[in-house]
Amino acid sequence: MKVFEGTVVSTALPKTAKVKVERRMAHPVYGKSITRSNTFMCHCEMEVNVGDKVKIRETRPMSARKRFIVLEKI
Repeated sequence: MKVFEGTVVSTALPKTAKVKVERRMAHPVYGKSITRSNTFMCHCEMEVNVGDKVKIRETRPMSARKRFIVLEKI
């Protein structure tokens, strides 16, 4: 199972947090370090706020777009 660390960017929906996960990689041609990011909808039973660092894990599909759950705050 995949485990990522990211930042909460939205908590507008009930029991759902939108988490942005950033990763650094080298540009394929120039070699310069660049940042790429993905945003995941995560099932969240605990109280989190925008800006919190969290650890998320892949799980079974909870809804049409939710495939991750929030494990803990960091």
